[in-house]
Amino acid sequence: MSEAGERRGDDSARPRGVLVAFEGGDGAGKSTQIARLTRWLTAQGRDFVVTREPGGTDLGERVRDVLLHGGAVSARAEALLFAADRAQHVDTVIRPALAAGQDVITDRFMDSSIAYQGAGRDLDAAEIRTLSLWATGGLQPDLTVLLDVPVDVARARRQRLADRMEAEPTDFHERVRAHFLALAAAAPERYLVVDGAAESGQIAEIVASRLAATGWFGPDPAGGAR
Repeated sequence: MSEAGERRGDDSARPRGVLVAFEGGDGAGKSTQIARLTRWLTAQGRDFVVTREPGGTDLGERVRDVLLHGGAVSARAEALLFAADRAQHVDTVIRPALAAGQDVITDRFMDSSIAYQGAGRDLDAAEIRTLSLWATGGLQPDLTVLLDVPVDVARARRQRLADRMEAEPTDFHERVRAHFLALAAAAPERYLVVDGAAESGQIAEIVASRLAATGWFGPDPAGGAR
């Protein structure tokens, strides 16, 4: 459970910040939906931080370059590098922002490690989850938005040279997609699964409506989401 979630029952103690993670395969449309959500948050008068994994910190950007463009990395080394990036990210960006009352919107979080390294790399997904929880000190998103897109559709959307992860074969990405869906099915209260092939504005409305329904961001799901 996220720090915000742990404290939600005690309004005097909890920070106002809410952690929302966007997950999905490469080409799912996360960047577009994050940009739309930031407009909605602005309309709600929220103070927020937008970040990403890997990256989001000076150390994380160096790790990102190694992971995506640095040549061959063994599966276990890859998992550890992602965990190191996440630990630095949580300690220096996410927790301080939440404690200051800022919402945090992150492009990827621990579910990416569980899906990509656990399922995609055929490591033990439960071990990768344990490693990620250790790296975050138990912090999990209040809501994870999973943009689900067929692998062939996502591949066709990419308009740049594939990085090391994107260049993996179709069966790798199929395993990743299936595991994302399994994670969401196991904890539906914490996930919003959206058809990432739908019209972009429609997706934004679905995301804003789910967030508005929680009461975290105010009652108007339409303001600024389009």
